Amino acid sequence: MIPALIVAALVGAWAWKTGELRALRFGDVAAAVAAIVAIRMFSKGEVPLALLAGGGAAWWLWFRRAGERGEAQGGIMSAEEACRLLDVPPDADSETVRSAHRRLIARVHPDVGGSADLTARVNAARDRLLSVRGSRS
Repeated sequence: MIPALIVAALVGAWAWKTGELRALRFGDVAAAVAAIVAIRMFSKGEVPLALLAGGGAAWWLWFRRAGERGEAQGGIMSAEEACRLLDVPPDADSETVRSAHRRLIARVHPDVGGSADLTARVNAARDRLLSVRGSRS
């Protein structure tokens, strides 16, 4: 049991240092408990139960990371969030949206020192607003 607690403490310290602990969800706690149970079961020689608990913890980690990657790559964005990102009014026409997109993308594109994630979010905002207005770029 002591090794499981040491591992849990190390994981907690890592999560705190990287900022992951500040965005803690119920599923994260359940996955941590499942990982501790898996370590405990493995130490007792109950390999099938250990694999089941460890697999559940690994699945949650994969599921959460996949969700975060989707959000970072311009996942579902509300029209209000898109308007805030592009700094346009909610009733902006398609040309205003395109103009704001061009202005912002010129500053955040990776070719000019920006990031690919931010570029993807700006593009997603443009696409969201243009789809609401019935026209695509």
